[in-house]
Amino acid sequence: MNKPRLRFFENSPSQQHITDGDKYLYKSLAPSHKIAVIGTGTIGQEHMRVATLLGRAQVYGIYDTQSHSMDVAEENFKAISDAPLVRYGNLESACTDSAVDALFICTPNYTHFEILKVAIKSGKPIFLEKPMATDLEDAAATVAISDAYSAFIQIGLQYRYKAQYIEAFHEALSRQSLGEVKTIAVSESRPPFLDKVGQWNKFNANSGGTLVEKCCHYFDLINLMAESQATKVYASGGRAVNFSDFEYEGRASDIDDHAFVVIDYANGVRANFTLNMFSPDFNEEMVVTGTQGRLVATEVFNFHQQQGSKATVAIEAGEHGGSKNTNVTYAALIEQSGHHGATYYEHIAFMDQLEGRSVDAATPLQGLWSMIVASAAQESMATGQAVDITPFMQANNLAEYL
Repeated sequence: MNKPRLRFFENSPSQQHITDGDKYLYKSLAPSHKIAVIGTGTIGQEHMRVATLLGRAQVYGIYDTQSHSMDVAEENFKAISDAPLVRYGNLESACTDSAVDALFICTPNYTHFEILKVAIKSGKPIFLEKPMATDLEDAAATVAISDAYSAFIQIGLQYRYKAQYIEAFHEALSRQSLGEVKTIAVSESRPPFLDKVGQWNKFNANSGGTLVEKCCHYFDLINLMAESQATKVYASGGRAVNFSDFEYEGRASDIDDHAFVVIDYANGVRANFTLNMFSPDFNEEMVVTGTQGRLVATEVFNFHQQQGSKATVAIEAGEHGGSKNTNVTYAALIEQSGHHGATYYEHIAFMDQLEGRSVDAATPLQGLWSMIVASAAQESMATGQAVDITPFMQANNLAEYL
């Protein structure tokens, strides 16, 4: 039986007199697995934090090419765990340590594929952050590697675990509350890309482009909701505000900060995606309309006011049934651990998969399709023309995935 953790009481100062021998609801099991985190920047530290909060795996070791990043990660880790960290001197030793059960690759986008080629020599299960590559050639090669791999590779498309989207999928696809889905509209408004080591995310060559780097999450969500393959993509966008005067080591930033994307699917579903990256706070919305109703899933994160995120799902059924508006925000401790709780449930999926259970975690093939849509949108933005997916995939040696 899964006991409730009751973390509020577990962590309360008034409950600290309870000794380990008397703990039942407060007792946490010893971690069953050990992981190594490769890349200790923002997302790497998030995975270290979430793994420790979940408690099913111990963060055993870390590796980063930047010693300062490892210093900061190790110091921050002391606040959440008293377990010592192994600091690996090179990538190979991090991947091949026999004490480690799984690897988390959390490095900059442009390094993912090269690191993966080293990591797979270990035969260990691998978590690979999104996007899995910066171009379709390496993404397709990652799928091929995964298909032949003795273990599994899970892609870090964790937005599918956000509370509002879990509920949206349940309502639209499982309960079929909307009837037959016909249109999907997703939008994100947020501040600019944050600072990174070497400012790699300000350049298309390093990130794959904004629609690959940031928006593969949303194309994954749209693909899942559409339950079909994209057939045509049209996009318009560019840079209006962000980084117009930014240079790094003599290179001018070329990253986009807004876009409108329209997607046609083989089953007749139509979708659109709107991005704005010069908004003061974070807002997401998914609107799904079917033959019998409309769903609106939202998330608002007003970080300037230092408020937690607020997620809701509304069902508007008209005369077809009951309408409702539900607050679906995760428990505060989980919601605050990273990406508004999605990373926590992503870790549960990884650990379940590690223990042989069937999960709905993002596969390399799904990661590839999120990149196909994103890359087609990037091409459409560049050419001003709609992109037909079949010839686009043929031109990129992806015909086998049609």
